[in-house]
Amino acid sequence: MSQKYSVNQYQISSILDWVKTGQIAIPEIQRPFVWETTKIRDLIDSLYQGYPIGYIITWQNQDVRLKDGSTAFGKKILIDGQQRVTAMQASIVGQKIVNKEYKEVRVRISFNPLTEDFRTRTAVTSKEPEWIEDISEIMKDDASLFEIVSAYMARNPAADQKKIEQNIQKLINVKTKQIGMIELDASLDIETVTEIFIRINSQGVVLSQADFAMSKIAAYGEFGVNLRKTIDYFCHFAIAPHFFKMVAENDQEYAKTDYIHKIEWLKNENDDLFDPDYNDLMRTITIHEFKRGRVADLVSLLSGRDFETREYKPEIAEDSFNRLEKAILQYVNETNFKRFLMILKSAGYISKDMITAKNALNFAYALFLKLRDDGERPEVIESVVRRWFVMSMLTGRHSGSFESVFESDIRKIDEQGAKQYLASIEEGELSDAFWSVRLVQELEKSSIRNPYINAFFAAQVYFEDKGLLSKDIKVRDMIEHAGDIHHIFPKRYMIKNGYDRWTYNQVANYVQAQTEINIAISSKEPKQYMHDVLAQCNGGKKKYGNIDNMAELNKNLQANAIPQLIFDATYKDFEPFLSERRRLMATKIEKYYKSL
Repeated sequence: MSQKYSVNQYQISSILDWVKTGQIAIPEIQRPFVWETTKIRDLIDSLYQGYPIGYIITWQNQDVRLKDGSTAFGKKILIDGQQRVTAMQASIVGQKIVNKEYKEVRVRISFNPLTEDFRTRTAVTSKEPEWIEDISEIMKDDASLFEIVSAYMARNPAADQKKIEQNIQKLINVKTKQIGMIELDASLDIETVTEIFIRINSQGVVLSQADFAMSKIAAYGEFGVNLRKTIDYFCHFAIAPHFFKMVAENDQEYAKTDYIHKIEWLKNENDDLFDPDYNDLMRTITIHEFKRGRVADLVSLLSGRDFETREYKPEIAEDSFNRLEKAILQYVNETNFKRFLMILKSAGYISKDMITAKNALNFAYALFLKLRDDGERPEVIESVVRRWFVMSMLTGRHSGSFESVFESDIRKIDEQGAKQYLASIEEGELSDAFWSVRLVQELEKSSIRNPYINAFFAAQVYFEDKGLLSKDIKVRDMIEHAGDIHHIFPKRYMIKNGYDRWTYNQVANYVQAQTEINIAISSKEPKQYMHDVLAQCNGGKKKYGNIDNMAELNKNLQANAIPQLIFDATYKDFEPFLSERRRLMATKIEKYYKSL
């Protein structure tokens, strides 16, 4: 088999020229530049001193027909080295970069030829005569070394002219320094490209499949650039809505497109239940539109790969990009996104802290979009998506080898219908044994980042339950306003009696409680504080919330799955108490799931 890559050395000036003319596409070119200016300075210093700065890696793009009918002939996509190349463009060429506020700014690196030091240009260095304020001025092709040295000597007459001339020439020669470039052939599959990247990258950075997909998209002419920006900006606005104004003001080209209006709604959106990143978005689109579990397959389709013949065909790439555009616009659609979040909340998942697996969200959103495409009735969509999401959280369907599972799932949903296929999963994985045995066992774990305790809290939200010993305050209110997750057997009480944190932090020892109730209980044993609660239900002083009768107290304990053993419990009763509570919690979760 012929070698599918080459390793070559190129001058920095050549690489920067190729980027300028578009022969090398930098996918990150319109994203905020993440390096600090001191890191740019250090890069230039390394080049000046002759130190290696590592290889850059490019991947030859397929020849593809663009939306305007023209053809993109084999651009090289820069998949590793984007920050280094952008830093050199900024400092050597003087090109503006996009900062964290999406503003185009200049980064100026100053040079002192007397000491051979570099600095980020400041107001101080601009006034000090021994500093050349901006090295890009002396790196221009038409710059005259004689004129540069003469001007410097005029400001610094006592300087050693020969030394100044040598050091400035040394700096100019940085442009002719060579960098190693690993050029990957277009025919390489994504797995091979990923393996090469990981083996070569000295920092061990793992490039995700979504990174490759985003690179492919950005290299697809202006159409691809705008799709890439739509993805980037949507994900950024979801976290920081105020950035919309900055992008609208500073990316004039994008602001003129229709795409910006598709995501403009996010500027007034502050719901953080689900803030997807581009990995999430790409995974959902791959499942929903392309019926595949692996984003790597999307990369292949965008390259034009025919999976049957293993050939690359321009018409497949063109069709894939058109489908990609449609899928992106469906994903970012305000009605779709908000309705999906509404369904999650209607299932009791009202806080992002309750959702321990984004992949469960990604597939659930893909399922929602599919059912919308299929014209299913709203009530069917809501019920199926709710149950699928909670089923996925309870069974861990989103973990392990989830890509093959997701691909199988979406295809079987196509074949059997969502309701029927979900029913078959429930029959196999949510049997009586799951509810009475496996779920009870899962509730022995020791972490609040646990899908099972969060399913219990979601059930409490769903059933409008009140917190432990609360007369008026609901679990929903406490989750939304950062109430306390309280130890029924208090932490300090358990430590005092010889229990370690793995034991007293079992999820069955957790309950949602108001802060003031939690503080009042402090380190008291259950028997003691429940004796006080019984007293207040019989006309005594209210010490823990406002419950003042036994009927309401028993209802509250039942809603929180608290066994009656609580009334006489000491640390000696901890294990039997938790054993019974796990059973009650599992029963409540089962009732909740079957009500969705």
